[in-house]
Amino acid sequence: MRTIVDNKAMLKNTHNDISAEAEVDNFRENVKFDAFLANNRIPMKWNGKIYIGQMHGMEFTSAGPDLTVIKERGMR
Repeated sequence: MRTIVDNKAMLKNTHNDISAEAEVDNFRENVKFDAFLANNRIPMKWNGKIYIGQMHGMEFTSAGPDLTVIKERGMR
C-alpha cells in the first residue's frame, strides 16, 4: 500500500471562522505539517483530533490534507 498526500489543505481562523487554502509541506500523519499561507509558514501540530497552529496572534485549525491510499499488487 502507498499513501499519496495532497499538497493543499484548508485552514480555518478560529477567531473569525474564515477559511483559506494553504500549501502543505513536511507532512507527517497525526504528528505535524507546515502550512504556507501568503508566503508565511504556519507550523501545524496534531492534538489528537485536528491540527492546530498559531501565527501573528491568530489560531488556525485544519483537518489536514487529503490522503489517498493505493493498494498495489506485487508481481508473481
